[in-house]
Amino acid sequence: MKFSASAFRNLAVSALIACSAAGAPFYASVGAPETTSQVQVGKEAPDFTLTDIDGKKVKLSDFRKKFVVLEWFNDGCPFVKKHYNSDNMQSLQKEFTKKGVVWLSICSSGAGQQGNHTDAEFKQILKKWNTAPTHFLVDADGKVGHLYGAKTTPDMFVIGKDGQLLYAGAIDDHPDTDADSIKISKNFVREALDQSMAGKSIATSTTKSYGCKVHYGG
Repeated sequence: MKFSASAFRNLAVSALIACSAAGAPFYASVGAPETTSQVQVGKEAPDFTLTDIDGKKVKLSDFRKKFVVLEWFNDGCPFVKKHYNSDNMQSLQKEFTKKGVVWLSICSSGAGQQGNHTDAEFKQILKKWNTAPTHFLVDADGKVGHLYGAKTTPDMFVIGKDGQLLYAGAIDDHPDTDADSIKISKNFVREALDQSMAGKSIATSTTKSYGCKVHYGG
């Protein structure tokens, strides 16, 4: 799906105003330079191992032969709150994990940064929002976030059964903090999963992510 430059600028300005009003750090990737990473749509997604909030080691390659979603998370970000307070993200998680998709939520916030919590605190946050990822993973040193070039929260990646990266970018086409826009948004993650699981080519495989910057440590 293509958007005009003026449309993207208008959406980005609206998002910046909303986030500034909320007093939260903002990083709009619309028009921003790409970060260095090892990921590329159409290539194999790099393997990694992280520990979840239950203390279990989780390795991406253990889920080969399954579709996998990676979702970058920060509970303090207004853009993340938009998708969780509205139940949009949880609905996606529940819809696709029921179909066998592995959903990995990842927090790359460093020590002392917004979004960094103890495992017990994360459990309370996830319980409050009634989230439904397969695993919630902690990446406090930011290695996996940098490996994937995660720039914003949320930042979304879809990986195929063969380990190939199928989609990277925004959750949808409305980079704002208004939950009312969700019902008129095109959800790129749902589209990528629906089309790939049906054996079809993905219409939109890359987009610019939007949201608050990932609060890497150091």
